[in-house]
This record gives sequence, C-alpha cells and structure tokens, in this order.
Amino acid sequence: MSLGPEASISDEFTTPDADAAAVGVPGEKVIAGRSLKQIAWRRLKKDRVAVGGGVVVIVLIVLAILAPLLTRLFGHPFGEYHIDQIDPTLSTPKGAWGGISREFILGVEPTSGRDMFSRILYGAQTSLTVGFLSAFLSTILGVLFGLTAGYLGGWVDAVISRVMDFLLAFPQLLFAIALVSVLPGTLFGFGGRWSRVAVLVFVIGFFGWPYIGRIVRGQTLSLREREFVEASKSLGARAPRILFRELLPNLAAPILVYTTLIIPTNILNEAALSFLGVGIPPPNPSWGGMLSDAVAFYRYDPMFMIIPGGMIFITVLAFNLFGDGLRDALDPKAR
Repeated sequence: MSLGPEASISDEFTTPDADAAAVGVPGEKVIAGRSLKQIAWRRLKKDRVAVGGGVVVIVLIVLAILAPLLTRLFGHPFGEYHIDQIDPTLSTPKGAWGGISREFILGVEPTSGRDMFSRILYGAQTSLTVGFLSAFLSTILGVLFGLTAGYLGGWVDAVISRVMDFLLAFPQLLFAIALVSVLPGTLFGFGGRWSRVAVLVFVIGFFGWPYIGRIVRGQTLSLREREFVEASKSLGARAPRILFRELLPNLAAPILVYTTLIIPTNILNEAALSFLGVGIPPPNPSWGGMLSDAVAFYRYDPMFMIIPGGMIFITVLAFNLFGDGLRDALDPKAR
C-alpha cells in the first residue's frame, strides 16, 4: 500500500494459496489454512492418473476377497478339470481365444481344461496377500532398525548398517530355493498353499527391510538435530518417547509412500519365485505358476500367457501410478 499526501489508504490483499481455504461470515474474508492431510488429499484428488491407479487397486482387492463367491456365480472350482473343452489331438482349448465362452469367461487351460477365470481370481488372492504382508513385515523391521540406527548412532548405527549391507548383497533367490526345499509341506497348521505363502512372506519381507531401513535412517539423521527433538530432551523425554512420539510422526509420509511402492515389487518377486517352481505349489493357482505352465503352449494358445501376464502388468502398473501420485501429494515442496 502507498502512503502519500494525496494518496488514499487502501488495503492490499494477496491472493490466497491454492492450499488455503477461505472461510468466515458473509462480507468478511478470513483465510484459514488447511492441515497437511487436507492438502495431500486435495492434491491426490486432482491427480487423475493416481486416482485411476487407486481405483484399479481397490477393484483388485475386492475381486481377491470375493474370489470364492465370484467363482460360484460366474466360474468353476479352480481345481476342476474339464477335459471336454480340450481338443484331444492338440491338447489346446476348443474354440477361439483360448476357449472363451459364456460358460468360461476367460477360457480354459490347455491339457487340463481348468477354468482360467477362477484361477486368475485365486491367483490375485495369493499375489496380493504376499505383496501386502511382506510389505508390512519389511516396513515394521525397516522402521524399527532405521529409527534405532539413525537416532542412537555410534556402534549401533555401524552394526545395523553392516547388517543391511549384508542382506542387500545376500542372494535372496538362492536362499528361497534352499528354504523351500527343506521345509515340510504343512507349516504352522496351514495347508500347502498358505504354508508356502507364509514362507514367501518371510523371505521377501525379511530381505526387503534394508531398503526402507536406509531411507528411515537417513531421514532420522537429519531430524534428530532439530529443535523439537532438543526440546523433548530438555524436558526429560527418554529415547523411546522421542523415537515413537516425535520422530516417527514426521516420517509417516516417506514410510507410507515407500510401502505403497514396495508392494508391486513384492508381487513381482512372488511371481518370479512361482515361475521358477519355488513359489506356490501346484495345483494351487498363482500368476507366476500360470506363466510357467504357459511357456510350452504360448505358440498354440497365446491367451494362456497373455491373461496372467496382463494381470501382473495391470496390478504392478496400478500400484506404481498410485504410489507416484501419493508421493507427489505428500511432498511439502510440491505446488
């Protein structure tokens, strides 16, 4: 505003930021700031690509949960053979597009005639279970060890850092093959399918925590010298309270983003292990196992490979798009 002998006094209003909300009584304009959660949600809603990825993820989760019901309504049991749908000469499905028809929505498998629709649904159940649980295990271990190493420093930081380096260099695939070969078929009271899921969750989750552990350690090193940490120490707060009440809430955004991005990686790892024969044991359905079976038939029945491969592609792409959008929404420097 300008103050001069002939100038009138006028108020200058700055345009409110896009992340601020205008509230107040009629006739008065009061600018009220939004919380970080509101800002992040507003940004995420504007990102149509991320919202589309999130919608696909939700649909996949619903399909996996409702797999038994959808199989009864629109398919057949995933282990049921339908030899009448197979050409006895070529061992391939009768009809075009892998035997797709009203009775078999996604066709049938070569040789066995098992329903592809039900096997895709139960394969989604397996892949998403492994992806989410192993990501949860990696996040818990990574946050715990990363916080401890970054805050305490010294020999504790050195030991945890060397353990992370060792696990990052350890051949995860060879360990999984060796572990699966020596474990019994039934584990923790579960059958063959879910006992193998438990083994995959342990292997993938245990060897995945150093990635998030490094991120949390680096962020903790920068936060432990901040004023709010020094204030907590001056008030007599002990290390556990500082770690979990002061530092951890400030690390929620990168932890959430990394967890979202590590889920598709875990799904790919499970598919790769099943493809190599050390994942979900047959005849239990798995996308990676279906790809492995399709290697011998992709020339004669390409749909047998396209359908599970397309499901893996769509699932991983949806998680990555949603994770990228979530990262942008939670970035405090983004406009």
